[in-house]
Amino acid sequence: MATEKARALRGVSPDDLQQKEAAIKEELFNLRFQQKVGQIENPLKIRTLRKELARVLTVKGEKRNSNKKNAAEGK
Repeated sequence: MATEKARALRGVSPDDLQQKEAAIKEELFNLRFQQKVGQIENPLKIRTLRKELARVLTVKGEKRNSNKKNAAEGK
């Protein structure tokens, strides 16, 4: 069963998903750097960002597969 967060992402354009992916990856990099230095305020933020990134990548894959399927069927 899809979560509300995933449903919201499905309505987003592929370009916006790409931008969201890049922003999450950059924020993850910064948080991991803070973690190594010992200055991270909320270590659980890394977990939530990883899950959000997984959602974005899943929706991107669904859209890509849907586009391939539609192209193969001639729609």
